[in-house]
Amino acid sequence: MTVHPPVVGHCDELLEALGAFRASAHITQRWGDRLASVLSGGGRLLAAGNGGSAAQAQHLTAELVGRYRDDRPPFSAIALHADTSSTTAIANDYGVDEVFARQVRAHGRPGDVLMLLSTSGASANLLSAADAARAAGVRVWALTGPAPNPLMAGSDESLCVDAPTTATVQEIHLVAVHMVCAAFDAALERGVRGRERGGDTTHG
Repeated sequence: MTVHPPVVGHCDELLEALGAFRASAHITQRWGDRLASVLSGGGRLLAAGNGGSAAQAQHLTAELVGRYRDDRPPFSAIALHADTSSTTAIANDYGVDEVFARQVRAHGRPGDVLMLLSTSGASANLLSAADAARAAGVRVWALTGPAPNPLMAGSDESLCVDAPTTATVQEIHLVAVHMVCAAFDAALERGVRGRERGGDTTHG
């Protein structure tokens, strides 16, 4: 493993990790395509993480409810950790490990998607959420740090970032979030163009 100097070495570490991560672009493409199908069909994205990963998860849901680049309709995406009343009540009554799992049981429907972000891939509350999602017929995607890790094993699909520090893993996760959003918008646009080409051209 390369040892980088402080400060400017952070950029070098990020460049190394990003170069390796570029090979995973096809997974973010597939996730964006799948999300476009699920959300445009009335489904929902649930997302969760802890600490900095919570911020990344909320960034993703904001891009879907708001917009990524160009204007488009809003789509249903919920950052589970952002509901502080629910998370604190659940933690108090059922324990911290249930803060996301109980919300997944409340909000998740078969065919929905749960995105879990974790630099360690070992957070107990995310592992519980993955179990709850699979039991509810919700597809589980994980963005994690280096493989192998428990969350990777407990998900339907995972993207694992091979980087030595938490900060760099989180930065690559943000890149992944934006790649998914770009693929999502492109898939929606392809769908719109397809409907326009296949529309009714008869005249009464």
